[in-house]
Formats: sequence, structure tokens, C-alpha cells
Amino acid sequence: MRDVTHARPGRLAAPALVLAAVAGAFAYVGAVDPNEPGHYPACPLLRLTGLYCPGCGGLRSAHAVVHGDVTGALHDNAPAVLGYLAFAVLWTVWVVHAVRGRPFRPDLRPAYLWTLGGLLLVFTVVRNLPFGGWLHP
Repeated sequence: MRDVTHARPGRLAAPALVLAAVAGAFAYVGAVDPNEPGHYPACPLLRLTGLYCPGCGGLRSAHAVVHGDVTGALHDNAPAVLGYLAFAVLWTVWVVHAVRGRPFRPDLRPAYLWTLGGLLLVFTVVRNLPFGGWLHP
């Protein structure tokens, strides 16, 4: 009879490493404030064109999340906050699958990816229009 307790640590290695990397990145952004100039490079698109990309405000959003300011995080970059939540859900499902010994293969159908891309495009366009100023980071 195979001992399942010895197999679990190996199955959980990849999710644990991914969580450690993400936690390390969030810890760094939480410690080094992106609101202070000079800590991080400026967005090249913003610098060259004055337009906000879909990622603009993402570091400030992560910093706010680390410090428990969900409202501030949503103001800085709402899609990023949704991305953090989606990561947490997908990571949890991955761990549950790993513990049960089943492979985890997220269903990334082209329709889902096109929909996500379309939503990010709409967000980017609206945040750069005069009435979208409330979406500026």
C-alpha cells in the first residue's frame, strides 16, 4: 500500500514555490512604496504618450492591498485587484487538485481570453477619455 503522506509534499512543491514568489513580490512592493518617486521605472507608454496602459497603477494597487486599503487599490487599478483575487482562487484550486493527486488544467478557451482582452481594452480606452478620469491611478 502506498503512503500518500510522502507523495503530498512533492505535489505541493510547485504551488508552494509560486506562492513564495508572489508573496515575495507583494512583500517587496509593500515595503518599497511605489507612490514615492524614483523607486520604480515609469510606464514607458505613459512617459512617451501620456496614455495610461491597463497596468498603470498596478504597483500602487498591490501596495494598497498589502496595507489593507482595498478602496485605494480599486481606485489605483481595479482590474489588477480582480487579477489578485483570480490568482488566489486559481491557486487554491491548484492546491486542492495537488492534494488530491489530480492534475490542474485551467480551461483557457479562446473565447475567455478574447473576452478578457476586450474588457481590458475597454478599460484602457475609457480611462484615457475625458470622462474616465476617475479611473486614473
